[in-house]
Amino acid sequence: MAISMNYSVVARKNPSKKDEPSKYYALAQASGELDFDEMCEAITGRTTCTETDVRAALAGIIYEAKRALKAGRIVRLGDLGSLQMGVSSKGAEKAEDFTISMITKSRVNFRPGKGLTDITKTMAYTRVLTRGLQTPGSGGSGSAGGGSGSGGGGLDENPLG
Repeated sequence: MAISMNYSVVARKNPSKKDEPSKYYALAQASGELDFDEMCEAITGRTTCTETDVRAALAGIIYEAKRALKAGRIVRLGDLGSLQMGVSSKGAEKAEDFTISMITKSRVNFRPGKGLTDITKTMAYTRVLTRGLQTPGSGGSGSAGGGSGSGGGGLDENPLG
C-alpha cells in the first residue's frame, strides 16, 4: 500500500534577514493521530498478547527509560531509536566561570532508528491546502499541482512489521 504524506505550502520569513521577502516552504500536515489506547488495541490484534500485557509492557518501558535517563544513560529502543538527555545553557567566557545556574533547561532528545528513518526513503507527497484555507468537511485536499515526490511509497499495511 502506497503511503503519502500531506503537505501544504506556507510563507516564512528568514529570522536573520527580516527585511527580505518571505519564501514558500513545505509544511507537513498530520492526517490524524494514534493514541495510546488505539496503539495498545492494534498491537493486541497483531500478537498473542492481551491488551493488559501490552499496556504493562509499554508502561514498563516508560518507567525504565525514565530511570535510565535520570541516571544519565542513553536508552536504546532497537529500530525505534534512542533517547538521551540534553541541556541548554548560557555561555561563560572561561570554563571556571561556568556555574550550574547557567543551565536554562533540560530536554529528552529522540534519535529515530533505522526502522523509522527507512520510511523517509520511499515517501510520496500530496499537496493540500493549509488548515486555515480548508473548508469544513473538505478533507484537506483540493489544491492544484499536488503529487510531487519520490514515488509510490513502497510500504505494506504494516510499516512496523
